[in-house]
Amino acid sequence: MPGAPSISTKSDKDFPRNIPAPQAFSDPFEQRAFLKFRLAQAYRIFAKYGYDEGVAGHITVRDPIRSDCYWVNPWGVHFKLMQPELLLLVDHEGKIQEKESGPSRYLNQAAYMIHSAVHEARPDILCAAHSHTIHAKAFSALGVPLDPITQDSCAFYKDLSLYTEFRGIVEDHKEGQAIAAAMGSSKAVILQNHGILVATKSIESTVFFFMSLEKCCQVQMLTDQAAAARGLKPRLIDPENAADTHRHLGSEMGGWFNAMPEFQLLEHEEGKKFEYLPTQ
Repeated sequence: MPGAPSISTKSDKDFPRNIPAPQAFSDPFEQRAFLKFRLAQAYRIFAKYGYDEGVAGHITVRDPIRSDCYWVNPWGVHFKLMQPELLLLVDHEGKIQEKESGPSRYLNQAAYMIHSAVHEARPDILCAAHSHTIHAKAFSALGVPLDPITQDSCAFYKDLSLYTEFRGIVEDHKEGQAIAAAMGSSKAVILQNHGILVATKSIESTVFFFMSLEKCCQVQMLTDQAAAARGLKPRLIDPENAADTHRHLGSEMGGWFNAMPEFQLLEHEEGKKFEYLPTQ
């Protein structure tokens, strides 16, 4: 199909036999429908955990039919209300695609500036998420990276970048490109005085690693505070064990599988699972 990207869904052979593998699609239109369904779910999960901050925050997913476009939330609609039919399809020039997009055509320009730059710089990623969560914002103000102090924080060992600038609301391409450059090949970046951004090869792993990084920021601050109160320094995990733990917990597979209970719980609570109805 002309214009179709080289986005592949991992096959069973990419996953250990004792865990399930992601659903594979032969029809790109069915894959698009599933990604929109999953993306809307991701927004509602973010809402559940209070990852919203007014109209700030955004999760995007690359379109499987048009690689020059990505799906994003309409600006000003609460994350909890997000449904597939509300999502906007936007190209890398910030133009909303009229035919495919939902009825509310308001686009967060900061979302466009950041996510278009990340998706262009990282053709290997499918999904990117950024929001102004409490502990990530607080930790980002320190302008330092996470330490390998827990098993969970090792998922980001040498896989977490730091952007040490804050130039106000992201309003131009250069700032978005600077964030993408700072992120490099990492799956996440701490944006100083701003928050965090996570980008991976699936919606599921992006959601899980975003949630985990927010918690890791909280644990880092609690640990630093407790250590300071006792006149101690946190005990760091040694490089060899940190790297080995990262190989297990920090992988795409690890992120995807760790996210599954969250999506299963949402589907149980809402009583709604993905069903594909081809357009006649």
